Amino acid sequence: MEDMPYADWLGFARAAWSRYGMPSTVVDLGCGTGSLAIPLARSGFQVYGIDLSSDMLSVARSKWDETPQQAVRSRAGTIRWLQQDMREWELGEPVDAVISFCDCLNYLTEEADIEAALRRTYLALKPGGSFLFDMHPPSQLLRYAEEQPFVLDERDIAYIWTCELEEARCQIEHHLTIFARDAGSLPFNRFEETHTQRAYDPDWIANALRKAGFRTVDRFADFELKPASASSERLFFAAVK
Repeated sequence: MEDMPYADWLGFARAAWSRYGMPSTVVDLGCGTGSLAIPLARSGFQVYGIDLSSDMLSVARSKWDETPQQAVRSRAGTIRWLQQDMREWELGEPVDAVISFCDCLNYLTEEADIEAALRRTYLALKPGGSFLFDMHPPSQLLRYAEEQPFVLDERDIAYIWTCELEEARCQIEHHLTIFARDAGSLPFNRFEETHTQRAYDPDWIANALRKAGFRTVDRFADFELKPASASSERLFFAAVK
């Protein structure tokens, strides 16, 4: 994940908030290890990091605990970590904004699950609050299937990454075999991972947002406030309650 464009996601969020309203309270839905939630808190936002994975949240808490707290306190930023399912999440108090980046919603592989996540997010927002998220379009999953396998070969880590696409559902399985060792020691440890994602018609996603109650639904692409095209690798949605 070291090459993931976290700064670009944060830049997109700030640009979108400049257009739709700058928040004070932000939920990072599918926060993973906190690579977006932590810098948001460092810069003064009140952040809730929500993820289904207890392992990811454990890493996120450790990273936050290592943050120089004096610098954080001077900006009054905070984080509360919560283990919840994005289809059923709730806080008990409304927030100004929700983000869900790094194609988290593509991991929901049934339309009913997408609709449930959108409804829960709508209910959790204050009137005028914004929901920003990105998704891989169907064309990107097709590119993965056509261009695989992917290989990484470095001194202390290597992987083989293959993909299987179910075209009828536009659903893909990413199979990774990872070999890693600590600080050049031997032997390598081998890990197996499978990630399943589904891509949805962008018009269906936009309609599902409106069905959930959002009054404004805009679409952008590739980390910029610009219209999407057939070559776009990543779609961004901005929905306002």
